[in-house]
Amino acid sequence: MNQTFTVKEKTKQIFVMLIPILITQLGMFSMVFFNTIMSGKYNSSDLAAVAIGSSIWNPIFTGISGILLAVSPIAAQRFGEKRSSEIASVVRHGLYLSFMIVIVVIVLGIFLLDPLLDKMNLPKDVHETAFDYLVGLSFGILPLFIFNVLRSFVYALGKTRVVMYILLLSLPINLFLNFVLIFGRWGFPELGGAGAGYATSVTYWVITGMTIILVKTQEPFSSFFVFENLKAFSLAECKEILKIGVPMGLSSFFETSMFAVVTILLSKFSVTTIAAYQSALNIVSFLYMIPISISMALTVLVGYEVGARRYRDAKSYSWLGIYLAILTASITGVLVVLFRYQVAGVYSNEVEVINLIAHFLIFALFFQISDAIQVTAQAALRGYKDVNLAFVMTLIAYWFICLPVGYGLANYTSLGATGYWLGLTAGLLAAGIALSWRLIYIQKRKFIDTQKLAV
Repeated sequence: MNQTFTVKEKTKQIFVMLIPILITQLGMFSMVFFNTIMSGKYNSSDLAAVAIGSSIWNPIFTGISGILLAVSPIAAQRFGEKRSSEIASVVRHGLYLSFMIVIVVIVLGIFLLDPLLDKMNLPKDVHETAFDYLVGLSFGILPLFIFNVLRSFVYALGKTRVVMYILLLSLPINLFLNFVLIFGRWGFPELGGAGAGYATSVTYWVITGMTIILVKTQEPFSSFFVFENLKAFSLAECKEILKIGVPMGLSSFFETSMFAVVTILLSKFSVTTIAAYQSALNIVSFLYMIPISISMALTVLVGYEVGARRYRDAKSYSWLGIYLAILTASITGVLVVLFRYQVAGVYSNEVEVINLIAHFLIFALFFQISDAIQVTAQAALRGYKDVNLAFVMTLIAYWFICLPVGYGLANYTSLGATGYWLGLTAGLLAAGIALSWRLIYIQKRKFIDTQKLAV
């Protein structure tokens, strides 16, 4: 990642990093996509169960991954500061934290999963399938977290394409396992929606195994000797990752848990409504992979430029990324609204479910634009290692705007479940505005500090 000067060159650099990250993210999301679609084709009860299970799993995964993904901005800044010798230690301590966190997650799951599902008052078959789906997923937690640490390391070096290849190679495996385990084909047990959890876990092990081999054997990754000197543990290194990672993780957790709470609140509606809402959200989340990929590229690019003290370039990358996210969200949002019935038909064979999915997708355009602004502005701030106030801003937006507004519209107006979509859009837009304001402030402060140093 060399210094660039023109807007054209910076835009090209964003795309060089973005395209492989986007394909990787789409590959990761495709596993959830396959889970949802194949479970829906099995029956609507299993679709609802996988939706409930995913709504519980997603906050945990994104929250903890947010902590571990702190390896990326820390390593990128050290790379920009020409302190490459320290990068391996950051990665190793990210791996240590992965093991520690997995133990905590599994212990909490053993004690809390069944009581949580009990409180949702689900039909018995939905409850049992959701539980079994999450048990299946639990076998893949450790490799998934290890993969995210190693992926952050690879991204920090600007080498995003190799991870893309690994994901593309793994997708046929995931698709095959989903098919045979959900429907019980070719001698495999018929597990329904629960089979999707086991299929995904096996795929995570395959992905992680390939990534470990890559980091150990291929340049430039092998020259960092990430897996050597594993006994050298530093509490200070862990604290640095946690200092940046915990606000990042909590911000991601509160965003995804907000969506999970909405799903739980919707459980008072019919199974059809739950399935339709989750399917619509699944479609929007699939398209969300574009701005989230832009945000991951931004964190590395901005972090590298900040580390090299090229604050003008860091600012340019920040806003180019935000504008690109808004543009792509606008285009995909319009397309989803125009072809909403065709898209809805991919998720279900039932007319009632298709019509309800299409109705929810009408609100996708403004939802996507709001989400694109907040995720890229937040990513740029992470490149500056400015995460604490951003966490507070997102917490307020998600839990004190999204949920109250959505709940009020859903329960005290005639909008019903549609009210939650409007509440989510309002909160995400508030987060985007607040985070953009914070980004402008940080960039002005960096400019002033640079001027003082020049004097």
